[in-house]
Formats: sequence, C-alpha cells, structure tokens
Amino acid sequence: MKIGIVIGNVWSTKKEQKLSGLKLLIVQPINIVDGSTNSSPIIVADIIGAGRGEIVIIAGGSSARKAAGDSEIPVDATVVGIVDGSDIDSSLINEKQEENICSKN
Repeated sequence: MKIGIVIGNVWSTKKEQKLSGLKLLIVQPINIVDGSTNSSPIIVADIIGAGRGEIVIIAGGSSARKAAGDSEIPVDATVVGIVDGSDIDSSLINEKQEENICSKN
C-alpha cells in the first residue's frame, strides 16, 4: 500500500462498463516520512468517498480490484482508507538509512 493526497477528480461518460458507478480520483503519491512527492499523479478508484485535499491509503494490483468489488474490474489502484494521522520515529529511519548507505560501500 501507498499513501497520497487527492488533488482532483476524473469523470468519463464513455468507459468500460465495469467502471460504471465508480468515482475516479487523481491522487499524488507522497512519501509518508516527509510529505514529498515521489512519482507522477495516478488515477484511482474511490470506494469510500474521499475528497480533494485528503490523505488516502491506496491499494494496488489485485488487491485494488478486490477492494473495488470485482477481480475483473480494470483498475490498478483503489482508495481503501483516509489517513487521520501517523506517528513516525524519524530516529529509526535515519539509522536505517545510514545502515543501507554503509552496506552499499
């Protein structure tokens, strides 16, 4: 799973029949540690009613299709939660990053 911020909506009058009734959002994936963006925005199916500006949890692949209600639905990502908050111990992240850097040298 990943997190992102909802930055917009997408709508389409002509689409794959299995997408009918699904709300589609534009989500900017973000780094949960520092809030920076780490890739291009993506289109996600929304099954829980997220709105613009909310931080959301995104499932991908077969988990996204199952969450959307049909393993045959043509979606790559689905919003499965709205983030209320998070708690990150940054000292552990810095230690882990230093370990990774040392092991590469």
